[in-house]
Amino acid sequence: MYFINQIEQAVATAIRDIYQTHLHPDQITINITPQGYRGDFSVVTFPLGKLLRQPPEDIARQIGEYLMANLEIIHSFEVIKGFLNLQLKESPWLIFLKEHFKNQEYGKGQSSARIVIEYCGPNTNKPLHLGHVRNMLLGHSLSNILKWNGNTVFRVNMYNDRGIAICKSMVAWIKSSDRKTPESSGQKGDHLVGEYYVRFEKQYKAEVDALMQKGMPEGEARHQAPILLEAQEMLRKWEAGDSDTLRLWQQMNAWVYAGFEATYQRIGVEFDKHYYESQTYLLGKQLVMEGLEKNVFYRKPDGSVWVDLTDKGLDEKVLLRKDGTSVYLTQDLGTAQLRYDDFHMDQSIYVVANEQDYHFKALKCTLEKLGKPYAQGIYHLSYGMVDLPSGRMKSREGTVVDADDLLDELFATAEKHTLELGKIEEFTEEEARKLFRKIGLGALKFFILKVDPRKRMLFHPDESIDFHGHTGPFVQYTHARIHSVLRKAEQDAITVPDVYTIQPVERELLIHLHQFPSTIREAAGSYSPALVANYVYILAKTFNKFYTDYSILNAESEEARHFRLALSVFTARVIKDALHLLGIEAPEKM
Repeated sequence: MYFINQIEQAVATAIRDIYQTHLHPDQITINITPQGYRGDFSVVTFPLGKLLRQPPEDIARQIGEYLMANLEIIHSFEVIKGFLNLQLKESPWLIFLKEHFKNQEYGKGQSSARIVIEYCGPNTNKPLHLGHVRNMLLGHSLSNILKWNGNTVFRVNMYNDRGIAICKSMVAWIKSSDRKTPESSGQKGDHLVGEYYVRFEKQYKAEVDALMQKGMPEGEARHQAPILLEAQEMLRKWEAGDSDTLRLWQQMNAWVYAGFEATYQRIGVEFDKHYYESQTYLLGKQLVMEGLEKNVFYRKPDGSVWVDLTDKGLDEKVLLRKDGTSVYLTQDLGTAQLRYDDFHMDQSIYVVANEQDYHFKALKCTLEKLGKPYAQGIYHLSYGMVDLPSGRMKSREGTVVDADDLLDELFATAEKHTLELGKIEEFTEEEARKLFRKIGLGALKFFILKVDPRKRMLFHPDESIDFHGHTGPFVQYTHARIHSVLRKAEQDAITVPDVYTIQPVERELLIHLHQFPSTIREAAGSYSPALVANYVYILAKTFNKFYTDYSILNAESEEARHFRLALSVFTARVIKDALHLLGIEAPEKM
């Protein structure tokens, strides 16, 4: 962190010399000085008051005087209550710009952990929807951020490809008179299978209502509906290895996988490996047997197997039902072991909605009881659900926002807005089509990722596409604007002057550029792409203020022209890198 590290070290030394107290530099809090106050960085002295037994204002003044005498880069200081505001000399900022404006590695970290990150995790009985989109975008962006920090990252996906849900779609398909295929219907496979899942639920509801009209209590009717009994029988056949059942299961899942892959490509996410629940639950059962042998699990008189997690603040959890069938926790035990065998990771991150908070606490605690070396590295990135202005989505009622439909809508809206601005006359039809896709995806990804992952969010498609608000297209347009300027300049000849009077908004831009490495490290440490999204928005907003206030190509002097061109090159690259971390492309022409 270039200057902040120097200031932290110097403040720690000042505290040692003035107060004979030793603090680690990491214990010193330094922020960007807020607008309206003179300074570049602010040392927060409130936390030091109790430790040093001095008023924070006195501490700030004494440290400020020490830094003026001992730290060459400091030009002046100002004490505002418990804040020591420090303004740097111009020469350090000029050196910083000179060293980094063409540095392709700027902002990259040096961590070295092996990290597996799981995201998406769809069921194979319905198409991907807006909830999956938030999951995928969070997982993909976080993996980019972790890689940028130097880690080795493996992106994995877990298909929930077995159980009663997929059997419902299969039963509905068998009972249907049309028995459509993707080829015969012209539908994507995931859409087709999802259609039969909705058909199942509609018939199930009708049968439950019919039984209740005959006097059967609702609870019993829900369990005795004929179509549900057929789905349960199909699940028993699947688990028994019935060849016809397995053949249909494989066929319908293959349709879904092909549909999913097409959507992954449209959104721009990828995976290093796919896991399948049908291939991991048996390994999970083996781990349950291992736990029984170690006496960390126990068997009840009815034959079911349990783990007692009350010492971890949880409850008792079933691992195998009395009929020997597995539960989700059993399957996740097997998957965790398989991943460790595959990757020997230091950390395993699960991007899963907050509805599964308890489940992942139980998973981690159960693996700890088994003594697995990878248990401590499990982290659940618990994100909030996505709502629409019309309310919550419901898959079984067919009221979700389909991911493909959402993309189509955003691409069309991006085209409409771009044509209204009338700035693509020089584009070929193919170039324009690619631009609409970049803008549409940029709008979607930025709108979702700018929200803290842990918060529930409301998605407004129209708001996301605004070229002037807190949006992806605004940041993309700023990047294109900079390149429009740079195309008119001789970039290879740019040299940062040794002496130059830096204007306030230019200094503000430099300070934000200086914060890029620390922002990425903080985003990695807190698992929050929102920090990157909001950082790059402020950077773009600051550049636009600079662009409005000062001429770049027709600057008042040659020194000013070179300085501003270098500043523009630096800003464009940091914007591009930050957008890359969010999975967003940065067009050079818009």
